[in-house]
Amino acid sequence: MGEQLDSFPLFPLGIVMLPSELVPLHIFEERYKLMIGECLEEEREFGIVWLSDDGLSEVGCAGRVDQVLEKMDDGRMNILVRGTRPFRLVERIPDLPYPAGTIELLDDDEPEAPADVLSSARERYAALVERVTDRRPEDSELEALDSYGMAATIEFAPSPKQELLEERSEPRRLELVKQMLDSTLRKLDQSEHAGELARTNGKLR
Repeated sequence: MGEQLDSFPLFPLGIVMLPSELVPLHIFEERYKLMIGECLEEEREFGIVWLSDDGLSEVGCAGRVDQVLEKMDDGRMNILVRGTRPFRLVERIPDLPYPAGTIELLDDDEPEAPADVLSSARERYAALVERVTDRRPEDSELEALDSYGMAATIEFAPSPKQELLEERSEPRRLELVKQMLDSTLRKLDQSEHAGELARTNGKLR
């Protein structure tokens, strides 16, 4: 078992945060203004947990406030949160003024990936970035990225991100990332093809 933390602040949201991902949040509810205020004062983490139509997910991601972008007189805040590490929610704690629980920090069963698997995922990532931005990432940038690092910079839906967060094998996470990148590249192809058809009035030239 991983390390357990008690009375860990929780923020149920309709999003999934990954380790290393930067997530902007607007804090306006009183309980969360209190929670984030305490986390800032004590320099401690809190957890974001995906609240989907099926309920609260069991696995979430801890994070720290990376930057306070704006703080209003009434305590509302715009902040940037950086994901740090995945955890499993063991038990909810109901007697705090904001959502909290006992969590177990999750380690990987298989932390290292074969070089060819890692290289293949990074190549697909580079292809997508170049396709969207017309700039291919430098080799040094790619070498710094693991599965979470690649997925954290692309706008993926919550469900596949949650699958990544719950996976405890880096090789399998890289395979999932490759599938996500391939799917995005196919959608770009389809979108560009549809745009070309529209420009030619539906007639291929």
